[in-house]
Amino acid sequence: MRKRDHNVLTNAASLLICGLLAGVVVAAAAFPAVAMSGLAAKAGAETFGALPKELTVARAPQISYLLASDGKTPLATMYDENRRDVKLADIAPIMQKAIVAAEDHDFYKHNGVDLNGIARAFVNNQSNASSQQGASTLTMQYVRLAIAYSASHPADVVAATEDTSARKLREMRYAIQIDKELSKDEILERYLNIAAFGNGAYGIYAASQVYFNKPPSKLKIEEAAMLAGMVKAPSTNDPTTKSGYKAAVARRDYVIENMVETGAITRQEADAAKAVQLKVTGKRAPNGCVSTNEKGWGFFCDYFYRWWMGQETFGSTSYDRERRLKSGGYTVITTLDPQAQRGADKAVRKAKSEKSKEAAMVAVVEPGTGRVRALAVNRNFKLDDPKKPANKPHSDPKQRKKKKLGNYPNTVNPLLTGGDGLTGYQAGSTFKIFTIVAALEKGIPLGYTINAPQQFRSEYRIQPGPAACPGTNLYCPTNSGKKAGGVQNMWSAFAQSINTYFVPLQQQVGAENVVDVAKRLGIQFRTTEDRRLSGTKEAAHDWGAFTLGVSQTTPMELANAYATLAADGKYCEPIPVQEIKDPEGKKLDIANPRCEKRVSTEVARAAVDAARCPVGDNSSTSRCGGSRTAANVRGIVDAPVAGKSGTTDSEKTASLVAMTKQYAVAGIMADPDWPQTNVKMKHKQKDGINPPVYETLRDAMKGKKRINFEPPGQKIREGDQRRIPDVKCLDPQQAKSRIEAEGFDAIISDIKVPSSCPAGKAAGTSPDGRTIKGGVVTIQISAGGGTTPGTTPGNGGPPNNPGRPPGRPGG
Repeated sequence: MRKRDHNVLTNAASLLICGLLAGVVVAAAAFPAVAMSGLAAKAGAETFGALPKELTVARAPQISYLLASDGKTPLATMYDENRRDVKLADIAPIMQKAIVAAEDHDFYKHNGVDLNGIARAFVNNQSNASSQQGASTLTMQYVRLAIAYSASHPADVVAATEDTSARKLREMRYAIQIDKELSKDEILERYLNIAAFGNGAYGIYAASQVYFNKPPSKLKIEEAAMLAGMVKAPSTNDPTTKSGYKAAVARRDYVIENMVETGAITRQEADAAKAVQLKVTGKRAPNGCVSTNEKGWGFFCDYFYRWWMGQETFGSTSYDRERRLKSGGYTVITTLDPQAQRGADKAVRKAKSEKSKEAAMVAVVEPGTGRVRALAVNRNFKLDDPKKPANKPHSDPKQRKKKKLGNYPNTVNPLLTGGDGLTGYQAGSTFKIFTIVAALEKGIPLGYTINAPQQFRSEYRIQPGPAACPGTNLYCPTNSGKKAGGVQNMWSAFAQSINTYFVPLQQQVGAENVVDVAKRLGIQFRTTEDRRLSGTKEAAHDWGAFTLGVSQTTPMELANAYATLAADGKYCEPIPVQEIKDPEGKKLDIANPRCEKRVSTEVARAAVDAARCPVGDNSSTSRCGGSRTAANVRGIVDAPVAGKSGTTDSEKTASLVAMTKQYAVAGIMADPDWPQTNVKMKHKQKDGINPPVYETLRDAMKGKKRINFEPPGQKIREGDQRRIPDVKCLDPQQAKSRIEAEGFDAIISDIKVPSSCPAGKAAGTSPDGRTIKGGVVTIQISAGGGTTPGTTPGNGGPPNNPGRPPGRPGG
């Protein structure tokens, strides 16, 4: 604080006179008959001198602003009191003059206490006049407000504002001290920033926005006069109400006349200002996530709020954290990308209307930072009005019979991020990526081949039922359409989503290792059963269906898991902020990305290489086969892409992940109210989940550089290559024995091909030459005819197998 020069004798005289007047005031309140006695003056002087001199002033509550990632697009505001401190230089001079004219003509003349005013008020009030006069200066009013805002207990707030002589004495004592320590301009700045102006506006910045939708530097005479007139009685002089409008005009004109009296304006300016019709053009500042800048942004705002409430940096209790957010005056630049968010909002509402019980949910995460760029769902972020409910009947028949309403179209549940009892949704075959990563980490290459049958008899034990092999308790998964997959490698099996490739692959690498990969990539396992199965290696080892996506997850978790692979294995905790500044402009370190390496670069790149196949893309090294589950994504996004679709049993959910190097987008369509829905969730149709995902990614990528994924190295693609023995014209069983003796998995084709070998003998192998150690080698059977059959080069890829049509996608 800056001290001003004061005459010592003047200050001493002020203290003495205030003490004497204080005695008079106290005595008049208790014993009117002795009010002017020497005893009263002596008691008052002693009491006044004993009061504390130093006023501890806490910062008044400040509004916090949430902005989009561009640092300028408003997202939301959060506050207990709508206030934003501004410098006096940013307040129009006419506003400064107006508040002095309205509240304290002699502000620049007295030393914090207006002695003449006190004496005048005392005489008036003792004469039983019809109107009581006050003698509080602007400085004394500031003291009163500062004490109230610095109070730590409700009783202290009452004491700071109750109409007693003791309160007046304390204000006078502090006012004199503050007037010595601060300049008049500093006191005026503090007063204008702390005063209440009604309609939720605290301080001149909020007031000028609420009433006139402009900064305080742009206020005109008539506007400044109206605002200055409101601090005395904001409710009575409220121009937004029918009853208060007339009083507000009268009070404004009264202040304008006082401005003439103080010399702030001329008579001509006053008459012109009074002739202007009072018109309020602003409105109350929106507060909280139900009042975001754009429709549909509330779910991201709520995610930010929940993140903030979980950070101990902002306080040890939830109460402390919320108060700090709503009164700390922070400027928060969130991670929300307006371009991506708008694209996602448009896409989900295009697929499903707000009144649909199916929720189309899309999350967008940035690889390498964990920054959540968009969260969208075809719902309104708001509580349903219990008096006039808009929500539709509950989709669960049991709840509907109880007359309960569903959470659509209005809800504040964290559908996209989980929490508050929401455990997520099954994401189907998108989980097969975790099996690929686990296999690659075990040294099994992308080119590893497995002959995928129509039904695979696993070693996993389950309860007897539809998923068990007939008459057993062994898990027996099938492919979609119950067709054989044929010989597949990781590329082609992932492209077609072959269940009977991935369950045996998981069995080979250990389900516990696949579960561990999912954990490392951020899957939370929120349900009791998921926590039990993922809790120990022993329990996870028996989780046979895990690779098919039976565990629950959220769109944000799924997007971030795939984003980790797009970032070459660098996992980043999902985060909704990229910069937080306190009122002084100081940055907080808590907004920095929190990342660590969780998968090796080579493994991550190899997994992404396989993930290019399902979405219609492929690298120079991948061998995807001819069938893709979401082949149109690459063309629509018009960029290198990777991802995977997923479907659960009976199509109760549908999901798709699609990503570039800059964005990972995950979408899930489900019924959050009734997971066991009888509605079949769709993929490729215009009301399915695929369009919201690839349209969101397409829109997010507009104007962005196209960056290719780095292909994996040869070893992780092809593994340990071994020479396949020549078995041409041998008996099939003899050929099988010779191939298996070299460490390969040999199968005999049931399709005969033209060959120079005698009919029924081995015509050759597919692949021939070389393939992966332990890989599948198909023995082709000769039909005779003297023609050598065509073969596939020994590159470890799936052989030509005309007798085995690929199975329909499993997800």
